[in-house]
Parts: sequence; C-alpha cells; structure tokens
Amino acid sequence: MPTFQDPIHDADEASQALRGLAHATRSFDDPAATYAVIGDLLGGARSLRQVLDQLSRTHLTHQNRAFNDAGSHEAGAQAALAAADALHQAATLLDAVDTHLDAASQASGKIAWHPASTPEPAHRYVSVVFLQGEEAGRVLDLIGADGTDAAIDHLAGWDYGEETMQAALVNGYVYDTPPTGALDSTAERGEYVLTYNRDFGHVSLLRSFTPEPEPASAVSEAEAVGRDAHITARADAFANPFRSTVVAAVIRNRGLGL
Repeated sequence: MPTFQDPIHDADEASQALRGLAHATRSFDDPAATYAVIGDLLGGARSLRQVLDQLSRTHLTHQNRAFNDAGSHEAGAQAALAAADALHQAATLLDAVDTHLDAASQASGKIAWHPASTPEPAHRYVSVVFLQGEEAGRVLDLIGADGTDAAIDHLAGWDYGEETMQAALVNGYVYDTPPTGALDSTAERGEYVLTYNRDFGHVSLLRSFTPEPEPASAVSEAEAVGRDAHITARADAFANPFRSTVVAAVIRNRGLGL
C-alpha cells in the first residue's frame, strides 16, 4: 500500500504495480476494459511528470550538499545540476505522452465494443442402429419407395433415448462426425442422420447431441469476498486525482471500474 510520505517505499510500490500491469495487459477478454486502463495510464503519466519535476527541483534545492566520492563539492554540484537537467528534460518529454494518451482515451471512449461471437455448440453423434443384409435391404426398399424421411421414421424406433446414449458411450459408438464411406449416401432430418449404401447393403442411423460443458472450477464465497475486498482496497489506495471527470463517468456508466 502507498504511504504518501515515504518516496522510496512508494516508488517501489509503483514499480511493482507497473510490472503487474505489463503482465496483466498481455491479453484482454473484454476490450472495453482498455478504456479504463488508458484513463489510469493518463493520470499515471501526469503523476510521473510531477514526480520528475519534484526530483529535478530536489537536486537543485540541495545542490549545496552535493559532493563526489573524493569529497569535491564542485564535482558534486555539477553532477546534481546535470541530474536536475536530465530529469527536467524527461518531464518535458512526458508532455507528448500525455497528449497522445489523451487522444487515445477520447478515441477509445467512442468505441461500442460488441460481445465476442459465441461459437456454435459442438455436436457429436451416437449410433442408434446399424443394419446390414436382409434387414438393411428392407430399409433400402423403403427409401426407394417412400424416401429417406420414411426410413428415418422407421429406424428411429430403435432409439431408446438415454438408454441408447449410454450404450453408445459404453461401447464407443460416439463420433465427432457421422462415419461415412466414399460411396455412402446421407440424409438428415432434425437430430437424426441417415447413412446408407445400396452396393454394400448397409444402413445406419445416428443421433446428434451436444456434450455437457466441462464444469468450471468453483471459487468459494469467502475467497471471492476476500479477493474483492483486496481489489477495492488497492483501488482506493491508488485513487488517481488526475483522472478526468469525463473518464471517471464513462468508466462508472460502463461498469469498468469502481
């Protein structure tokens, strides 16, 4: 936590926070969150400019106490003056950073990010029935006389729902795609896929299903509360006085920050 009084401690804290931010921003699940980050970086750049100015002023103010290792006040004073000048130049360069971050914040604030497209659920297929020989011949005749829909209705009589599903899972008759040969014909209706081959005399009916998603790892309520409290405390500690009211309002309205 920052002390607001100990510059060495707070500089180390800021350095660690920036290292953490560099790691955390490698990827964003929600690109809308970049707006809040840019806003905080804008405030951070302004704070950094203030720090550099204050460091420069400190070198000038205490120039009379500056000596080198050999005890030369003249050399120490020159080094203090050089450090103050370099710090002042660094602070001046941050003006351009501030300008570009402000432009980026305004442009990012105009973006209405749409949710990521949800991929279609992956389907798998279980075998309902596979017929060959004389039994398949009767179904092939039915296809020739009344069409594939009639054959699917007929073969669906072998589908016993969950019992069929469990039997297929136990015996390994579950497929990512309907198994078909180069000469097989296929037909679909609803959740069923019919495959048949007149030359080889076989018929198969499969049913599609959507696998259950893997259960997400549960986070205990106590752990979640503790984590949220920690985040809130850090956010309060690093509350940025340089964040503009416009940025803060947009962040609140879009639910991007505290």
